[in-house]
Amino acid sequence: MVEHKLQQYKSGAKASTKRKGHGFSSKCASLVKEQRARIYILRRCATMLLCWYIHGDD
Repeated sequence: MVEHKLQQYKSGAKASTKRKGHGFSSKCASLVKEQRARIYILRRCATMLLCWYIHGDD
């Protein structure tokens, strides 16, 4: 029984299952990271434009 499980692991049956789950989570993590970066840039641009607008009236 133990030898059978060891052979399955060596053949890649369990390793490929692990990679698929890890691939999905890493893709989600990279998408979240990208969206956070975009939101950060938009927030900085909006802040800059607001500051220019406020200081432009002086």
